[in-house]
Amino acid sequence: MEMINKIGRRKTSVARIYMAPGKGNITVNKQALEVYFPFDLHQIVVKQPLTLVGEDGNYDIQINVDGGGIKGQAEAARMAISRALCEFNEEHRSPLKKEGFLTRDPRMVERKKPGRRKARRRFQFSKR
Repeated sequence: MEMINKIGRRKTSVARIYMAPGKGNITVNKQALEVYFPFDLHQIVVKQPLTLVGEDGNYDIQINVDGGGIKGQAEAARMAISRALCEFNEEHRSPLKKEGFLTRDPRMVERKKPGRRKARRRFQFSKR
């Protein structure tokens, strides 16, 4: 069977995945999923699309994540896996789309403006 490669993004994180039918091995940056994402929450986020369509343990997935924080990386991987599942079986598209796994979250960090402490926070003002 063929190997599919897809990209998912979230905030500044980019996840590139290689997915092929197999025994359910998931590696992230050449480490086991449990080693790279030690928190259960992030492991669940990565596996969400597989569990939703009932394909948990049917695919071997290699994930390369880059940039951002751990949560952004997990959500980027979730999006890439969802896109790959749609390519394997078009019937998976509607449940994944309904859960919002195929929609790119456009929210990004707002830039810092000059004359302010942060993006919106102003410097302390003293009347006297």
